[in-house]
Amino acid sequence: MAAFLDEYTDGALYIRVSTDKQEELSPDAQKRLLLDYAKKHKILIKDEHIFIENGISGRNARKRPEFQKMISLAKSKPAPFQVILVWKFSRFARNQEESIVYKSMLKKQCGIEVVSTSEPLIEGPFGSLIERIIEWMDEYYSINLSGETSRGMTEKALRGGYQCTPPLGYKAVGNGDPFLVIPEEAKLVSYIFDQYCHYHKDPTAIARQINDMGIRTKRGSQFERRNIMYILQNKFYIGKLEWNGIAAEGRHETFIDQDLFQAAQRRIAETYSPSKRRSVSTCKHWLSGLVKCSICGASLSYDRNAGKYPYFVCYRYAKGFHKGSSAIGEKRLIRSVEEYLNKLLNGQDFTLSYIERNAPELTAQDQCKKELDNLAVREKRIKMAYETGVDTLEEYKENKERLLQEKERLEKQFAQLQEAPAAPDAKEEFLKKVRTVYDIIGNPEIENDTKGVFIRSIVEEIIYDKEKDTLTFRLYSPQKPA
Repeated sequence: MAAFLDEYTDGALYIRVSTDKQEELSPDAQKRLLLDYAKKHKILIKDEHIFIENGISGRNARKRPEFQKMISLAKSKPAPFQVILVWKFSRFARNQEESIVYKSMLKKQCGIEVVSTSEPLIEGPFGSLIERIIEWMDEYYSINLSGETSRGMTEKALRGGYQCTPPLGYKAVGNGDPFLVIPEEAKLVSYIFDQYCHYHKDPTAIARQINDMGIRTKRGSQFERRNIMYILQNKFYIGKLEWNGIAAEGRHETFIDQDLFQAAQRRIAETYSPSKRRSVSTCKHWLSGLVKCSICGASLSYDRNAGKYPYFVCYRYAKGFHKGSSAIGEKRLIRSVEEYLNKLLNGQDFTLSYIERNAPELTAQDQCKKELDNLAVREKRIKMAYETGVDTLEEYKENKERLLQEKERLEKQFAQLQEAPAAPDAKEEFLKKVRTVYDIIGNPEIENDTKGVFIRSIVEEIIYDKEKDTLTFRLYSPQKPA
């Protein structure tokens, strides 16, 4: 820094505090020390040239917005400052390769030096060697810390520790203790399960209802379909802890009943939605999107502004793409759907397609077997933890007893499932669903969204042939035939 003592020089401060629990100065403390250093060495620091990043790792420069902002500004012509002050070189970068690249670029292309106020270097080649050693030690520390953190989190997960972000309905209390229930949020989670399982609301419709209430996610955003699906599938609500492939029984209070949770999983497994099918909650009619034109395959749009006699018509025909209107009145279409379902219930034969899901549904036996296999892995890990000195003998005995109780419960459950009666015939089960759908769509007091959800649980599409005056129903089931 001797070169900067004769006259005032423009400088910048780069301040960073990591995400890990290392001993380091706070942003305010770093700023105070850097400003003191700048004052002693006649370096002028403007407010807009102070770059602070709090809780951000130094392993990857691309993930540090303030760092990138500083580098971009440094490339301006002329350069707005001639020196960048850091408390330690590890604040600038923890990756030696990136540190060398950025320092070299700043010095050669911009004439800017990076100076550590707590790690002064001597001039010449020996000083450069010392700087490289410091950078290498910083990178080694970062990599080693990452490995230690990962091992610690794995051990914590094996012991049933709490280290994930609390889901909606819970708050963390620290020290790995069980999360506590937040009553108001728990009511919202229960509402979501109730609307999905008991009222058969579409996840998008549930998200819209919650947003209309003025309720927001934990991050302050509006709810989306994916938020609702995450909640419905989160096993934390029934007392399960899952982290990085490790599963354990939690000790937190639950407020979602096991039967309700399983009902949600069954409905998710049985719900088939083609990639281009719109959400029921966005449709004008409960049959919208299901009825297709036999000429071009496009959906028949619902025109509710057609006076007393609203109808469905091929939108491509309406735009002049082909001859033949493919139009059918709403009342007639509904009557035809009801008549067809009634025929099925009265013995008419039908062909049932099985829709293969992206992720095949695990049976109860498969799930139980999977948990038993996972338990065996956990038993080996707690034994290894004891043998390597991570756990005491008392901790090992406690963990082993807990796993033994869980193993006995799972083995008993697996034996009961094996003794269970064979799965019913797929067509018989399908006809039970047909009966439910028939009753739902024929009830004028049930809202259209619910009718749309139920009809889509058995009908993939309906092909309307205007010329032949026929409706062809394509039925499906997520249950594989025996």
